[in-house]
Amino acid sequence: MVVVGFDFGTTNSLISIVQGDRVISFNDEQGLPIPSVVSYEGSKTVVGRQARERMNKAGLGVQGNLVRSPKTLLGKESVYVGGNERNPVDIVRDVVQFVRQEAMRTRTVKNLQADHAVVTIPVNMEGKRRSLLRDAFRAAGISIVQFVHEPLAALYGYLRSQVDIAATIRKFDRKLVLVFDWGGGTLDLTLCRVVDGMLVQVGNDGTDDVGGDLFDEEIRNEVEKRVRAKLNHAGDVQVHEDARTRLMHECERVKIDLSGRSNANIFVQTFFHELDDPALDLTLSRDDLEGMVGSLVVKGIGRIESLLAREGYSTASVSLCLATGGIVNMPLVKARLHELFGPQRVHVSERSSSLISEGAAWVAYDKARLHLAKNVELTLARNSYMPLLNAGLEMPIEGLVCKDSFTVYCVDPTDGHGKFQLVSPHRAGPKVMPDDKRRTLANLVVNVDRKAAPFKERLQLDVIIDDNLVLVAKARSLNMRGLAEAEVHDLEFALQLPSGGNGWKTTTTVHDATEDGALHEQGDLVMRSNIAAQVNNYLVPGEVLYRFNPFYFDSRSTPPQLQVDEKLYYEPCVYCGRASNDPLCSCASVHLIRPTTQVLLKPPRGLQ
Repeated sequence: MVVVGFDFGTTNSLISIVQGDRVISFNDEQGLPIPSVVSYEGSKTVVGRQARERMNKAGLGVQGNLVRSPKTLLGKESVYVGGNERNPVDIVRDVVQFVRQEAMRTRTVKNLQADHAVVTIPVNMEGKRRSLLRDAFRAAGISIVQFVHEPLAALYGYLRSQVDIAATIRKFDRKLVLVFDWGGGTLDLTLCRVVDGMLVQVGNDGTDDVGGDLFDEEIRNEVEKRVRAKLNHAGDVQVHEDARTRLMHECERVKIDLSGRSNANIFVQTFFHELDDPALDLTLSRDDLEGMVGSLVVKGIGRIESLLAREGYSTASVSLCLATGGIVNMPLVKARLHELFGPQRVHVSERSSSLISEGAAWVAYDKARLHLAKNVELTLARNSYMPLLNAGLEMPIEGLVCKDSFTVYCVDPTDGHGKFQLVSPHRAGPKVMPDDKRRTLANLVVNVDRKAAPFKERLQLDVIIDDNLVLVAKARSLNMRGLAEAEVHDLEFALQLPSGGNGWKTTTTVHDATEDGALHEQGDLVMRSNIAAQVNNYLVPGEVLYRFNPFYFDSRSTPPQLQVDEKLYYEPCVYCGRASNDPLCSCASVHLIRPTTQVLLKPPRGLQ
């Protein structure tokens, strides 16, 4: 079975395959990836570059009888295209089917079926949309063996294509690599650490607010505005029906041309209606272009700084910034990356249009499996953590799942709720520290018997990771039959390179930037877990345990001071009846230091 790499991109799509020691990519007749555009014209379906030439405006979604990047529509029940209701899954199928047929039609690889693929996805793609994407591929005759994040595939492809891959791995071992993938539809980032040949995701970020298509739209709007001002044309002067389509193509061309030139001309014949000279003619300099799209560049580069700050790193911590996608070829973007990391640490891929697809093809060729990069843990009472899924767990491929079940106890059912908090350590790898920072993945709350004694209410937690890389957690209380469910779509993963070592299997701990940082920021609200994996009275809050077992607090039993303080905090003052934290309680100091047994003390002076 031959498995191909399939980059089903927001703007363009491409299939690649590894043969021998080289990668073959199946571009269109112009030698470029196939546009993710489909046009419905009666009974005829037009896909790819021909459909793209019919576009009326930049942007994603439905435009008359044309759909650009149907991937963005996944999750909607239906859309109207040219007045006809269509299922987004069927629209995606049409694009995928065309890309597959184009690859099969080539003579470069004989008898290529392209019926199994490693498919790349954006880092922020939700689980439901992944499932629908799988359905669309299946309808097009392709089984998705495994999903891989687009920037992670790009990094894998970059390293895998090195002449001396082992030397490159040694060069970046234990170091941070940032992948900056800025394409026509989305900006995706992944921060990875190379650990003995394993690419471990530290953090991810993604947005569609600054895609390259928005650059074309900004340029087009500003060009038309400048031409109208130059010719003193009022805003009510109409343009020809297809004029903005032609202008948009010119703007995209100029955007590309100005990456290698200082000036470029935009000329669109018969643009305006009812004018002696209806043409649109304007010369743009590179400075003009950068002024038009500068705010988008600032916004996109800002995502790098936000990701690094969130993960606790500085730009100096990054050993390599791998930049891919069409937008990174703009001199302004390159300049900003050089300002952040220095020219020596920035690598702008010459194969930016195909690197993601090539990376997926190498993953398929190497039969590389995704692994969980960080533990998934359950927060227990007294802020301890129980591993549910360990880092290094091999992720399921098509048709498989990873699952496990856990039985726990409710320590404090006073409020009638059992509170489950799933967290992930900031540190990658299976070996983490108890005081490492944790990121909350999901909170689940189930009903429990509020009158039950501690540890009497048993709870069950099921965790499942499916072949769409979605974690599903289901919590239930066995007595009250409470039920709660949550999904987690933003897990981090790891990929093992073939010539690497054993990854973190031989590593004690993976370095983490926040190991000296505070667990919580000042003012944070923290869920107090009331779940325990074993019966232990120390885990029960003092005021709760006192109601069920007052003898536990006999001073001769030396109860833990923490539980004594908890009991006293919620107990009114025996002298004035006020709450222990009431500032009007002048006897609080005596109240807090009195023996824990119920012995009558002599009241302080003034209260006799």
